[in-house]
Amino acid sequence: MKQDNYPFEPEFSFRQTIESQWENVLYLWDKKGKLIAFGILGAVLGIAYAWLKPITYTSRLTFVVEESKAGGGSLLSGLAGQLGFDLGGLSGTGGVLAGDNVQQLLRSQKMIKNTLLTPFGDSGKVSIADEYARTAELSEAWGKKYNDGKPIRFPLDTDNYTRLQDSLLQIISKRISDKELAVGKPDKKLSFFEATVTMHNEALAQAFTTGLIDQATRFYIDTKTKRQRNNVNRLQARADSIGLLLNQRTYSASQANSIMLDVNPAYPTANVGVELKQRDKLVLQTIYAEIVKNLEISRTMLIQETPTFQIVDEPELPLKKNRTGYLVSIIYGGLITGIAGAVFLLLSRKKVETL
Repeated sequence: MKQDNYPFEPEFSFRQTIESQWENVLYLWDKKGKLIAFGILGAVLGIAYAWLKPITYTSRLTFVVEESKAGGGSLLSGLAGQLGFDLGGLSGTGGVLAGDNVQQLLRSQKMIKNTLLTPFGDSGKVSIADEYARTAELSEAWGKKYNDGKPIRFPLDTDNYTRLQDSLLQIISKRISDKELAVGKPDKKLSFFEATVTMHNEALAQAFTTGLIDQATRFYIDTKTKRQRNNVNRLQARADSIGLLLNQRTYSASQANSIMLDVNPAYPTANVGVELKQRDKLVLQTIYAEIVKNLEISRTMLIQETPTFQIVDEPELPLKKNRTGYLVSIIYGGLITGIAGAVFLLLSRKKVETL
């Protein structure tokens, strides 16, 4: 009697493995007609995929961010600090927007949303969000589903936006951030950044890329120089106020001197008023000179602390066209369905043998 169940595992043999695989190869060779049919089917599907897949356009923009240098700012900051003025963070260029955080800034929902709400085209009456929703067929789809068949529009005046418009705008922003926008460094050793946007509308891709960089530039520079600009504005307001008082004291002192010409010199206190006015004028002159000096120091520091957001390569029409080639689709389609057909035939054979 033949015993099929061994109390131990059979010994592994390369020869048996190769023989079994060779039997599978011979079996598939006998079924080559079916495999060819699978391959032809995959090639047809590949052609259909290449024909039906929409064409996309890639807009690429390269820019460099040059941070401000502290240099001699620390010395000037110390001198200004002794006079009671804070010139801001002059000891370095760190912060939330330093280094590679620029990449996250470009991908933020705030920057994307602000870019979507900027004008599109030469007319200046249509927003980028409006054109995007129309191109992606989201405007009509959401209108039929939620707005009684009326397309969703995004006018440039955002004060009266409805909850539905805000919801669709969030969907568009997330879609762009997750699928259509890429920000990175072509070379990790350099300070160059590259923003890439891929969309179905060529003009839209170009407009969104340039608009995004424009929004990020303004936000980045305003944030980095906010403290210095506040110092300059405060010093300027104080200088204007004291300058006005100094003018008033100058006219008052001049008027008092003219009155002294007619005063009786027998009165010993007759010139006290003139001396007081001259003293006030001298004090205001001293204060005004110090404020103006510190104002010029603050302006100099503001210029030094302003980073440079320089565009190196801008997207120019025509943009790179992304289209799946028919030959590539035929090859991949044929290989995928051919392999799938071979696996199916081998599994079917094993199933028959076990019955």
